[in-house]
Amino acid sequence: MDQSQLSRYLPLTCTGHSRPVTHLSFSNMYENGSYLMISACKDGAPMLRDGVTGDWIGTFTGHKGAVWSARFSTDAALAITASADFTAKVWDTSSGSIIASYGHNHIVRTAAFVPAYSQAQFCVTAGNEKKIRIWDLSRDGSAPAVMEWIGAEATIKSALWVEQSVIITAGDDKCIKWWDLRMSDKLVDSVAVDGPIGQMEERDGTVTVAAGSVVYLFDVLDRTPLKKQVLDYNASTVSIHPSRKKFATGSTNDTWVRIHDFSTSAVLDTLKGHHGPVHSISYSPDGQLCASGGEDGTIRLWKSEIGPYGLWK
Repeated sequence: MDQSQLSRYLPLTCTGHSRPVTHLSFSNMYENGSYLMISACKDGAPMLRDGVTGDWIGTFTGHKGAVWSARFSTDAALAITASADFTAKVWDTSSGSIIASYGHNHIVRTAAFVPAYSQAQFCVTAGNEKKIRIWDLSRDGSAPAVMEWIGAEATIKSALWVEQSVIITAGDDKCIKWWDLRMSDKLVDSVAVDGPIGQMEERDGTVTVAAGSVVYLFDVLDRTPLKKQVLDYNASTVSIHPSRKKFATGSTNDTWVRIHDFSTSAVLDTLKGHHGPVHSISYSPDGQLCASGGEDGTIRLWKSEIGPYGLWK
């Protein structure tokens, strides 16, 4: 495929947010080929959209501060958001109602559900308190966390629950840490990176980390470094294509989305459209599009494969 052929497809621009978009993520794909997208924003109003078209479905109302993270449960029946209002909230994606609100003593930067084939039963939160907390969704929202421990010496910016008992965190201490909830001391491994960590995500057993001018890819379970690529710019976010043939990055130093070849790391394409730094990027579960969220308050959906798809005919 000639990546340059994709330049003729104009990106879809999703508006609605009034402040910078801090994080976005897709749900898993439904049997009919559809999927959802959720965005976190400093306006405190996370939004739910049709992932294929970008069409607005609803806004989750209830936060009183900036929202830093938004993710789905495995079945997309629930969403969880982390906020500067010192809470993490669990939402019903069908009704938009709040299922639970978990209070903290400082800003919550990240939240995620335990991976499950049915409805999620637990979630993890972390943030400026430097603590990692595990919450039981079956208990009352005012109930304390079922597990809690100090996870870093600085703000924890991202927490991923990748297996039933394995959690990965990353933060301002420039360390990626693996935790096993079955162990008494929990910490399994800690890997130092070369630059300030932006966002960390996981797809199909691969963890991607943007850390300054370096992009890291690790195997989820055995922690094997799959790739360490030094760039000529600072990356704030990175996402690997489902085919593992390319990866996309965003940067806070400019307004571009860059597509790199996975094997050679050569820049295949530079996507221009945002009017400010790019804070979050993610490929859709089918790899047909790449979504980016930025300082300009917009989400842009970029065509990733040749041929008609969604609103691109």
